[in-house]
Order: sequence, then C-alpha cells, then structure tokens
Amino acid sequence: MTLDRMVMAFAGLVILVSLTLAELFSPYWLLLAALVGLNLIQASFTGFCPAALVFKSLGVKAGQAFS
Repeated sequence: MTLDRMVMAFAGLVILVSLTLAELFSPYWLLLAALVGLNLIQASFTGFCPAALVFKSLGVKAGQAFS
C-alpha cells in the first residue's frame, strides 16, 4: 500500500470512528471529523500532512502525492 492510500484510509477510519463516538457518547466528537476534513483540505493546497510524515517514517513507500 502506498503512502497516499494509507493517508486516505487513515483519514476515512478516523472520520468513521468520530461519527461512531458522536452517536454513542457526545456530538462533540464531530469536531474530530471536522479537523480531519480541514487537514485534508490544507494538505491538498500545501502538500504538508502530519500523517504522511508519520507513515513515511514507518517505512511506507511514497506514492504520487507525498513523494
């Protein structure tokens, strides 16, 4: 799995977890989904993604977006 796909999968997982926690416990968990969305938007403009840095340091091979 490339870095690009790993970042997208991680973002999707965090959003789904956020929605589940919001349904079960508190609507404030929706803020986590909003932060993930904002990070995806800023990463599309700047190319900087903290999750990509972490995955790259773990040895995930680079894809097209975060090379």
